[in-house]
Amino acid sequence: MRPSVLRSQVSVQAVVLHPRTAKVVQHTVVSSQFSLRLCAFKSSIHPGGTFGGKSLATMASKTPSIPRQSASVVVVNPQNEVLLVQRNPKSLSFAGAHVFPGGNFDQKQDDSIGTTAIREVFEETGLLLASRVSGSGGGPSHAEMDNAREEIHSQRRLFKDFLSQHGLEIELSALWLFTQWITPPHIARRFHTQFYVTFLEGAPAGGFTSGGKQERLPTPDGGQEVIAARFVHPQTALAEARANNIVLMPPQVYLLSTLADVLTGNKNTEAQRERIRALSQGVFGQMVVQPRALPQRDEQGRTVLTYQGDEARGGAKGRLHRCVCKFQKDGVAIDVVLQRNFDVFTELESVLSSTTPKL
Repeated sequence: MRPSVLRSQVSVQAVVLHPRTAKVVQHTVVSSQFSLRLCAFKSSIHPGGTFGGKSLATMASKTPSIPRQSASVVVVNPQNEVLLVQRNPKSLSFAGAHVFPGGNFDQKQDDSIGTTAIREVFEETGLLLASRVSGSGGGPSHAEMDNAREEIHSQRRLFKDFLSQHGLEIELSALWLFTQWITPPHIARRFHTQFYVTFLEGAPAGGFTSGGKQERLPTPDGGQEVIAARFVHPQTALAEARANNIVLMPPQVYLLSTLADVLTGNKNTEAQRERIRALSQGVFGQMVVQPRALPQRDEQGRTVLTYQGDEARGGAKGRLHRCVCKFQKDGVAIDVVLQRNFDVFTELESVLSSTTPKL
């Protein structure tokens, strides 16, 4: 059974993707007004291999903090758009950035990291990925949904109690693995984030009430954690970042770039979903990305963040699996570029298996 979807009212535009045919991923993200947060942490790597005024070598000598378990969901709608939220500029983590909805595992609220993913999507956007239990009564009203979001976020109510009260059950099988990312060890606030992807296409038409479908498009949570929520096509989001209209972190650029190659057009198809399912069930879905900054800048003065399989991480000579970017003294990120010169569908396994320990 596919999950029903409750959505809150906002305008949503369907965007037709202009397909990118180049094999090498080279998405440039330019930001002169926002600080870029890397892999769910606030980053400020300065020219010369420094971070927050300290050398990377000095910080690497300290005992790394234990990463917090977290989850994030790439929600794809029938128009091939993905759900992005803008973090509150006052947030401690990736303030002001556009990210996929998600958050930290809560031992009180969650019995699995998958539950974390669905709960956080609900809290941050009002989008509830759940199905009505057979034989249960009517579902929650819009007002009840909004009230529950606030109560669950403030720990005045358990997510499982809300679901039980309204005869709902989450569908963990609708969450497909879509890589994990671990914050580098020299960063103080570290996260181990499990990314998922899920498709709204095929969700039951009946919503949570018999007969009519409830249309609740995503809304922000009143500024508690996010100040905006919307569906946008992957190519459009990347273009907005290049135009300095939004900030995207490297994990978002990486995953949006991957999706942009598949989600062509403005109507989601079964063939597209099957391609993404194949990624999820293969090496890509299991991949644990652990970015590492090279001590030297590149020829253009950019910081280089490498991923497993890159030539600097023991991969074959010429193999690129990295992100390059510049950081100003105030922590503002500019010229962020993802470089990946291999096909994740056919070459990823060999790229990762050929890696020898390095850096």
